[in-house]
Amino acid sequence: MNRPVVITAGGTGGHMFPALALASELERRGRTVALACDERGARYLPEGVEAFKVRASSPSGSITKRMSGLMNLGLGFVQSWWWLKRQNPIAVAAFGSYASVPVGVAAGHLRLPILVHEQNAVLGRANRMIAKRASGLALTFAETEHADMLPEDRHMMTGNPVRPEIRQHMGEAYRLPAEGEPLEILVIGGSQGARALSDVVPAALDRLSGRERSLIRLTQQCRPEDLERVELAYKALGFEAELKSFFDDLPARLAKAHLVISRSGASSISEMLVLGKPSILIPLPYSLEGDQLANAKVVEAAGGAWLLEEAMLTGELLADKIRRVLEKPEILSEAAGKARALARPDAGEALADALERIIPGFNTGGAAKSKGDGPGPLEEAA
Repeated sequence: MNRPVVITAGGTGGHMFPALALASELERRGRTVALACDERGARYLPEGVEAFKVRASSPSGSITKRMSGLMNLGLGFVQSWWWLKRQNPIAVAAFGSYASVPVGVAAGHLRLPILVHEQNAVLGRANRMIAKRASGLALTFAETEHADMLPEDRHMMTGNPVRPEIRQHMGEAYRLPAEGEPLEILVIGGSQGARALSDVVPAALDRLSGRERSLIRLTQQCRPEDLERVELAYKALGFEAELKSFFDDLPARLAKAHLVISRSGASSISEMLVLGKPSILIPLPYSLEGDQLANAKVVEAAGGAWLLEEAMLTGELLADKIRRVLEKPEILSEAAGKARALARPDAGEALADALERIIPGFNTGGAAKSKGDGPGPLEEAA
């Protein structure tokens, strides 16, 4: 019998994309995969792919919400325990969000090998609930807060896999604008953070001179409710920008950009690094674990981005950053190289190697490194 590998994730694309990347790589290696996620995570499943639906929700907020969350996690644990007994998996890989907690905890009770993958520079609360019983901890950043809850000999540097649409552009070299070409600036904020960028980016363009604005071509993602006011703000400047709430060709636009202004969630960071894109990072200020700020600090310390915290962000400050790269575009090339040096383009393969490493009796010579195996690109930069 070909015992499956169970992969559990949920909630957001930031958790689901790397989980699906591991599933794809394991299936390429001839392994059977069984997926588990919550209803929110199921939105990211490819057409025709099914998953066991886990009962789970966050045990935070008001007393009523905490009690409801704990009850859902308890019910999810019972569901998951019986499901895992039927699946009889060879190992379990957990990718965070509370949807992974019932499966991960049940796997621990059943003494199954568990690999926990952390996408951010902070080990999240859900992952911490599972990691105590984990056989391995796969990290994106060498310096990850709370990772020391597991011994270093269980740490493996794998990076964070990106979507196939991003991987298609990985080999493209960074190129500055040619004579007469505009600087392509891409502004992406995601569903949680675009409102602040809808305020500060037009304010920054307002503080640039007409000549400086003429050197820029701007593409900006806005929340639907912000589109009209942002469009009016740019029209008042006589500046034409391409504005949408959703770009279905975002990977291609990201590959084309010379500079990205963005939040610093795990998926966004990983995609910018693997494409070697210099960025101005404005972390979401109220992310629960401070993970976006931690991510941005790692990339800035390596020289691949400029960090601007929202609490002190003004149009003038952002305008100064944009003006600097217009005056000295060579700093963009330097930052692009340093961003790419942080990337782990083989993250999907490295994760599969890390998973196979924790399977009893399996000996892999693959790419995943423990922290004692010598520094990888992220470790050297941290």
